[in-house]
Amino acid sequence: LFHWTLVTSFFLAYITEDHWMGVHTFAGYTIGVLILFRLVWGLIGTKHARFSDFVRKPSDIKQYLKDVFFFRAKRYLGHNPAGGAMVIALIISLLITVVTGVVTYGGKELAGPLAGVMMGMPESVGDAFEELHEFFANFTLFLVLFHVAGVVFASLQHKENLIRAMFTGKKTAQ
Repeated sequence: LFHWTLVTSFFLAYITEDHWMGVHTFAGYTIGVLILFRLVWGLIGTKHARFSDFVRKPSDIKQYLKDVFFFRAKRYLGHNPAGGAMVIALIISLLITVVTGVVTYGGKELAGPLAGVMMGMPESVGDAFEELHEFFANFTLFLVLFHVAGVVFASLQHKENLIRAMFTGKKTAQ
């Protein structure tokens, strides 16, 4: 439920951008709430949802990617080291996208929780945050595409349907 609500909200925000500000803003706030929930869940959630289960050292990630390249990568019941790194990258990128979006909304539209703070700011501040917002939205899309490619590749390499696991939340224990 979390994963697909996040995916839907991101793509809704991405395709509406300047055209349907109400939908764009609602989707952005939804993403913000989901990311805050994920940060908390990463600390107190189920075993494989906890950051302690999948955040690895850069050297472990590098070794895992090398093993993937040579088709000898170990299978993980939770996130593999590359998947864990992607989770962190997506959380950071989405969080920056949401924060810059809220600042932009306050500065350019004089709306949202920062409208009062941004009211006295020069227009160039709103413009700068809008550029950052657009950059991180596009960067997040790049990460999403890279994530999907990694899921497909890992599914083929380990002969398991990781996409089904994303829907059900379960992997087969082998």
